[in-house]
Amino acid sequence: MVDQLGRLEQLVLFAVLRLDEDAYGATIRRELEERTGRRLTTAAIYTTLRRLEARELVSSWIGEPTPERGGRRKKFYRLEPAGLTALEQTWREVREMGAGLAAKLNRRLEEPGR
Repeated sequence: MVDQLGRLEQLVLFAVLRLDEDAYGATIRRELEERTGRRLTTAAIYTTLRRLEARELVSSWIGEPTPERGGRRKKFYRLEPAGLTALEQTWREVREMGAGLAAKLNRRLEEPGR
């Protein structure tokens, strides 16, 4: 059994999975903001990534220097097997809890005052 993930941890893991070899702080933040509409600070992203790395759900490596970054290196992240297991568990739980609720959610969203 994998420890429970917080919501931001889940979202960051999904972004790392989606971005694959292009997962680094700025692209993760951009992906999350574009897909969720949430404004996130860089500090929140890196704090979450450090926590996920400490739990061995992601790992990181330093890329080569790039001219567009003034010769600075990017720190890339990859999903580890434990991270994939945690995401699969989260995905399964959300699907199970949400099964058959689409019509009910849509009715609630259409209620006056919403």
